[in-house]
Amino acid sequence: MKEEKYYELLKNSFKTKSEIYTELINLEAIQSLPKGTELYLSDVHGADLAFDHILRTGAGNVREKIGNCFSDSWDVERMDRFNLLISYPDQTLDDDEGIFEKDSDWYKQTIRDLITFMQFCAVKYTRSKLRKALPERYTYIIEELLYTDLSQGEKDVYYNNILSRLISLNQAEPFISALCQVIQRLVIDHLHLVGDLFDRDCGEQLVMDRLMAHHSVDVQWGNHDILWMGAMFGSKANLITLLRIAARYGYLFELEKAYGLNLRPLFLFADSHYESKDAFRPKEGPSEHVFREESRELLTKVHEALAVIQFKLEGQIIKRRPSYDMADRLLLNEIDRENGTITIDGHVYDLSNFPYDQFDPDDPYQLCDEEKYSVQTLMESFQHSEKLNRYTDFLLDKGSMYLIYNDHLLYHGCLPLTVDGELDSFSFEGEELSGRQMLDAFDTYIRKSAADRSVTDDYATDLLWYAWCGKKSPLFGRDRMTTFERYYITNSDTHKENRNPYFQLRDNKAVMSHILKSFGLSHERSTIINGHTPVKVKKGELPVKADGKLIVIDGGMSAAYQEATGIAGYSLINNSYGFQLVTHQSFESVEKLFEDLRDDTQLKQVIDEKRERKLIRDTTIGEGLQERIDDLQALLVYLTTRT
Repeated sequence: MKEEKYYELLKNSFKTKSEIYTELINLEAIQSLPKGTELYLSDVHGADLAFDHILRTGAGNVREKIGNCFSDSWDVERMDRFNLLISYPDQTLDDDEGIFEKDSDWYKQTIRDLITFMQFCAVKYTRSKLRKALPERYTYIIEELLYTDLSQGEKDVYYNNILSRLISLNQAEPFISALCQVIQRLVIDHLHLVGDLFDRDCGEQLVMDRLMAHHSVDVQWGNHDILWMGAMFGSKANLITLLRIAARYGYLFELEKAYGLNLRPLFLFADSHYESKDAFRPKEGPSEHVFREESRELLTKVHEALAVIQFKLEGQIIKRRPSYDMADRLLLNEIDRENGTITIDGHVYDLSNFPYDQFDPDDPYQLCDEEKYSVQTLMESFQHSEKLNRYTDFLLDKGSMYLIYNDHLLYHGCLPLTVDGELDSFSFEGEELSGRQMLDAFDTYIRKSAADRSVTDDYATDLLWYAWCGKKSPLFGRDRMTTFERYYITNSDTHKENRNPYFQLRDNKAVMSHILKSFGLSHERSTIINGHTPVKVKKGELPVKADGKLIVIDGGMSAAYQEATGIAGYSLINNSYGFQLVTHQSFESVEKLFEDLRDDTQLKQVIDEKRERKLIRDTTIGEGLQERIDDLQALLVYLTTRT
């Protein structure tokens, strides 16, 4: 009966058998098209200009396709300039230096070239899908130009009349800009963000706005994303930590302005209770040049006040969640005030400039009244920010702890392992889970916390903090976060954070293959796409590991990492023939691109040898289409038996 009811509902979508035949023919034709190009990015960390540049250029894919389309008739200089036009149409058209001599002939030829290139880029798409990519304002005109057969003389006159009319109505430049934006969209069919959109730089607004406007995207949460999501969902420790990071990197004032955060109680408290110390002076960053000395001094004090509040809140979580097995991080219990020392792992260390007067010796994890009020006002303003609500709701909707897509496994951090390479487990309210079940449980608890944001100390909300820095967190992957030690102990031996065995074993093909199989992926092409740990290219580290079973695409997009990595990040492209790794160099500015009249910031490397072309029927999308085809074929059988 249920099956009959289902087919009756499906039948309501089609009035006749002919409509079913048409839909079947359409779906089966789509299955035979080459798969679309996917772009994988990770660890953006607020690097808005670099992120925007990668999306505009398709990580170099626009320039590569221009070469494929026009190399027989154009020289390199013309292709480079055309690449700039497509990637930065408005800037190119507004350029006063005159990259192009923009007369009537140039407008006509440029539109023709863009239409030709759009046809080249749209070969993988149905007319229906292409139409959805077109701006409503120009849909009719673009389709007329795309599908006009210029081999017929009268059609060429018709084509030329359209172009002339666009120019006479002063629509040529907005039309060119619209064509360029369509091409940008066609070059990358789907975007994967493998975690960490936030922190380090202050451009997360542009990053999130660009991401939310993208036509097809998914997100695998990173530890920095969970930090922000956790703050929105009620974790005080997450909130204070993300603000401390903002103070450390010098963009706390930007957050205050962008999201309407009420920092005044915190500022007043810090200014009256803390001194300015070198250890807490903000790092040089995007806003360093605008600091007046008094602002820098205030930010330094606020930085330490946030650190102290963070240590107290973290201690409260550790004490109420003994199952987290983090009692060794209750460092405030190990302070000897009389001698000015602290005991860690059985060793005694001197404390440097420690603010003893900010801690109750009988209960060092208790917040004072002013700290409680500061946290309360910060949480209220954070949770009431319209922008932050939109951003975190988007991450919740489009995001997950991991994703299986086109036979590949995507996650940000790691899958916790034992030293023997076995899946390690974590106890969720008494239930020991490992591997895929562990990630599923984190995902479930994160969504549970999001459902009731007024609760600040339940298990689900505390787990959002653990996901940030817990020693078995798949998003963190280290045994401890030594923030306290780095601020107050000069002995660098205490600063060490030991990585989970996963990071030593990810060069092991057998171990990575075992992880893939535990997620149901046994295809020879299946690969783990991983972010989180910057690849130190300067030291000879390679992003492709375990004989291609794992690819790490965090190469340091944020400037904060580039001194260590030597590059400005990796991205990964997967087209119908396989993977291409893109190495990015530091992106200086759009102005620099126009000075050079070329883009040398991206270098591609083909990872896969030439393979049989992958069609849509071989993809995750194709699986869904095949289910639809099977349903329609079954519906035809059902209708035949009923007549």
